[in-house]
Amino acid sequence: MIHYARIISCYTADTSGVCSALYELGGMVVVHDASGCNSTYATHDEPRWYTMDSMIYISGLTEIDAVMGNDEKFISDVCESAQRLKPKFIAICGSPMPAMTGTDFDALALIIQQRCGIRTFAMHTNGMKSYLVGASQAFEMLAQNFCGKTGRSGKRPIVNIIGATPLDLSRQEIIDSIRSWLEENGFESGCCMAMGSSLEDYAGAGDAQCDLVVSSSGLEAARVLDKRFGIPFVTGLPFGKEYSRVLAEDIRRAVQGRENVLSCVERETDKFDIAVVGESIYAGSVARAVSLQTGRAVRVIHTLDTDDCVVAQNDKKLADEDKLEAEFANYGVIIADPLFKPIVAEQTKFVGIAHEAFSGRCFRKTIPDLVNNKIDLEI
Repeated sequence: MIHYARIISCYTADTSGVCSALYELGGMVVVHDASGCNSTYATHDEPRWYTMDSMIYISGLTEIDAVMGNDEKFISDVCESAQRLKPKFIAICGSPMPAMTGTDFDALALIIQQRCGIRTFAMHTNGMKSYLVGASQAFEMLAQNFCGKTGRSGKRPIVNIIGATPLDLSRQEIIDSIRSWLEENGFESGCCMAMGSSLEDYAGAGDAQCDLVVSSSGLEAARVLDKRFGIPFVTGLPFGKEYSRVLAEDIRRAVQGRENVLSCVERETDKFDIAVVGESIYAGSVARAVSLQTGRAVRVIHTLDTDDCVVAQNDKKLADEDKLEAEFANYGVIIADPLFKPIVAEQTKFVGIAHEAFSGRCFRKTIPDLVNNKIDLEI
């Protein structure tokens, strides 16, 4: 049966992608949904919830308001809260019920902005797509509206990090490792969209000479920054000792040639015995790192909505459980989130690398920091 999972988990939804991307920036995010639905986001999708404050709210949509189209309650509640909290911006996004009733979020955003005088953005989510879709919208909005140039310059090229959320990269320590790796390779670390940088830091994003895109949710934002400021981008994460060196060279190539480099895609394309499953840039970076470390060809199986530019020639796009189970039988080694293990044959070696957007906090303590470190997979 297609689009149905009886064993494996499902990925975080687009509404949570918006919330995660905007979590640290001082804005107010309001999800138009029923009361109590905030707990799903807080307990499953956001590891910062108990350590860092953020203005993430649920509108408390009722059945009668949805049926009767009572948008005034939503508008007045958002404006009243905004007047008290003074957020730097407001983002409103949808869930399945507003999608079914055809709620016009663009119109709501315009009315809210006019009424309370705070910049308000409509995020077109419906709770039925993956977190990458929502995060991509949020990052693109930030690139269009909050990124600028300050004239900052230095002897070393400035590199922004684009597309970072805990849903893919889990902990701030991993971002810190990426920043340290950039510094060690002769670059200056710019802003990080969106972990560990404030909204004010984005004012200088246009000063960078390169953007390092660490998740496919950051691709549209990188394209916006390329169009607005002429900043080339490189896709990849500095995993493993060998690939970390290659990725640093790819950034230098992008800076010198003013060209985009799809680093995580440049992999062997035949005689696969190993498959990596998951988000395209993370999985592609693991694949390149393993391939360079072991000399074996590694295929990526993309299980999420993704841009074709980060899909190598012989990669596969599969989302349905039955098709994944059949595909896994073709490999000697599967590298994936531990919740995929039940559909992997016993004779196939399974290497678990947890993906927070798939398994939540279940395996968070076991997620390794692979940045510039040898990948110990015993394969």
